[in-house]
Amino acid sequence: MDTSMLLVVGLLMTAIAYIAGRGRSISVASGVGGVKNLNSLPFYYGALTALWCGIPSFLLLAIWAIFDDYFISQIVVQELPEHVKNMSESELGLLMNTVVNTAQNSSLGLSSEPHILQAAERLRGLEQTNQMAMTVAFISAGIIMMMATWLRIKSNMPARVHVEHAFKWLLLGSACVAIFTTVGIVLSVLFESLRFFQSVPVTDFLFGLQWSPQMAIRADQVGGSGAFGAVPLFAGTMLISMIAMLIAVPTGLMAAIYLAEYAHPKVRSTIKPVLEVLAGVPTVVYGFFAALTVAPVLRDTGSLIGLDVSSESALAAGLVMGVMIIPFVSSLSDDVITAVPQSLRDGSFGLGATHSETIKKVVIPAALPGIVGGVLLAVSRAIGETMIVVMAAGLAAHLTMNPLESVTTVTVQIVKTLVGDQEFNSPKTLSAFALGLMLFTVTLVLNFIALQVVKKYREQYE
Repeated sequence: MDTSMLLVVGLLMTAIAYIAGRGRSISVASGVGGVKNLNSLPFYYGALTALWCGIPSFLLLAIWAIFDDYFISQIVVQELPEHVKNMSESELGLLMNTVVNTAQNSSLGLSSEPHILQAAERLRGLEQTNQMAMTVAFISAGIIMMMATWLRIKSNMPARVHVEHAFKWLLLGSACVAIFTTVGIVLSVLFESLRFFQSVPVTDFLFGLQWSPQMAIRADQVGGSGAFGAVPLFAGTMLISMIAMLIAVPTGLMAAIYLAEYAHPKVRSTIKPVLEVLAGVPTVVYGFFAALTVAPVLRDTGSLIGLDVSSESALAAGLVMGVMIIPFVSSLSDDVITAVPQSLRDGSFGLGATHSETIKKVVIPAALPGIVGGVLLAVSRAIGETMIVVMAAGLAAHLTMNPLESVTTVTVQIVKTLVGDQEFNSPKTLSAFALGLMLFTVTLVLNFIALQVVKKYREQYE
């Protein structure tokens, strides 16, 4: 039974355990004068039985699934001939890939070497045995724990306390997942970036004006010097993001003010969902729109007035990206403006202020922390965008602040560097991790600024 089927079986066992535990509590309650004399409601007894059935069995399945491939591979390697086991680690890895492919595609004749065929047959046998053992262990663990908990159900058993403690630890574990994931991402990017900076000086990376990550394979190769100056990438990212924010922030903020302060409830209920539909459009669709519609219009319009507009320009990408970000700004700003207490508006009106004066002098200052947080979130979204830039701004790393020329961004170069088969020991590939580290640092700083702004300007109302 494969892992997906075991998951379904585990869910069924958990449901059966809940029903059995709840039924057991009701049966016990009949002997002590009814459910009211139980320490907890029947629901908690059923939930406790389900938890003790599901958590240990699923935990066993997760640990088994993590380590089984490693132990199976080690067994297969130990049974290989001596001259094969003495290979280098990389050669042995390639050999094991061949063994795995042969085991999975035995009818294709991927290899005719006897030791590979024998190892593939052994691998298939071990995997079948592993699946059978994992199935028996998983189901047995669930049934044993379910029966043990079912037999322990008594009228004075504090099932509710146990269930609440279990859910508290479950919530704590869920919160820790985000923390551990962030730490893992940071460490993985940091270690690879340090390897890159061992080959390329940090100053050359941060202040270099040429970006050409192609490394020379031969001494006489031309055009493969490997220049890793990231300034053109930072400049292109800043230029496109700035254009996008010049479009998104005023438009989104004014749309939010209209929807929150001026629009009729029927108009608001119609326009707000339509505006937020933009947030659900895939970025590749925006990229097509930028490349096939916006960029040609800008090029043709520029030629009419004597401007030389590139077919792939920062302006085209920035305009479309700004349209894409409008829902982020408008939706968040609308929520925070709506959340401003009505008493502040009434007090302003009572002092003789007009509606527009109330919005400028009272509502916007009160909602400023949320608005700034939404804007910085939109900036992070713009910095991390890739598809629109690829399709509308190009891939060439040009150091320019002219929005009519072709530029590229950090995220685009990360994708370009990691496309295809790459050698993770070369500075070209490792440069993607250094760019990722810089991108992570920038977004972290923006989030920190947003938190500081919210903390500084937050005020308590009512």
